[in-house]
Amino acid sequence: MIHICEVGPRDGLQNEKRHLSVQQRIELIEKLMDSGIKKIEAVSFVNPKVVPQMSHPEEVLAGISRKKGVVIAGLVLNSKGLERALDTELDVIHFTLAVSDAFNQKNARRTVEQSVAEIEDMIRTVAVQGKPCAAILGTAFGCPFEGSISEDNVLKISERFIEAGCRSITLADTTGLANPLQVKRLVNRFFETFGETVELGLHFHNTRGLGISNVFAGYEAGVRHFDSSIGGTGGCPFAPKAVGNVCTEDMVNMFHSMGIETGINLEQLIDTALWLERQLERRLDGMMMKLK
Repeated sequence: MIHICEVGPRDGLQNEKRHLSVQQRIELIEKLMDSGIKKIEAVSFVNPKVVPQMSHPEEVLAGISRKKGVVIAGLVLNSKGLERALDTELDVIHFTLAVSDAFNQKNARRTVEQSVAEIEDMIRTVAVQGKPCAAILGTAFGCPFEGSISEDNVLKISERFIEAGCRSITLADTTGLANPLQVKRLVNRFFETFGETVELGLHFHNTRGLGISNVFAGYEAGVRHFDSSIGGTGGCPFAPKAVGNVCTEDMVNMFHSMGIETGINLEQLIDTALWLERQLERRLDGMMMKLK
């Protein structure tokens, strides 16, 4: 069984020129739930002056008609964002940093060490509140500013978060630099280091056209949790030539074609991608939606 975290309402929209209203974002989330998606990264608690596409997360969360069995997650970058997130009905809190100093400075205005120390503290705070959390390690497969990233460093940061109490780690290819062999190597090292007691997820962007190939490489290496974005939307406002995430409906189609279950209604998902295309008033990158 494949477990998908749909990041379209957050990562998918944060780089869009057309800003969707609170009601449009709520409608997107509800359509995704209706298609069978069981985990959705719905909002981000960031400064609306920096990322206006993510403004009013509290209103979005309050407006969702929740569905039994669907996990709603929100992204937090710092302690101020965590305070806001803990005042909502979020099921899971996502923390993120870039393991590249140059990228992390642009994205969070902190060194990697500063972000790691702050996230360790936030993981402990969340544990006291009894909420689960996940840590997303951006630029884990390469950085557009620094180039290659040390796998040892990725594993050391993962270890610190795990020791702080985080049981879910996602390795993210923020700007699409990964290749399938690299993915298999790092995934194998992760499982060799931490076993399977820690949930490992993968997050790929399609900048160089290798996104879905990297998903398959991760699957072959044993990963069953993947991030993806409806219509292939997405991209980081701080990344040069940022391109969208692996497309959810294309990834679901790949798994279904191989006889691997996702629990998702593909036709309904494609309809949602076409709906989002109309809201954003631009052609989206997904392939399956172009066949309908």
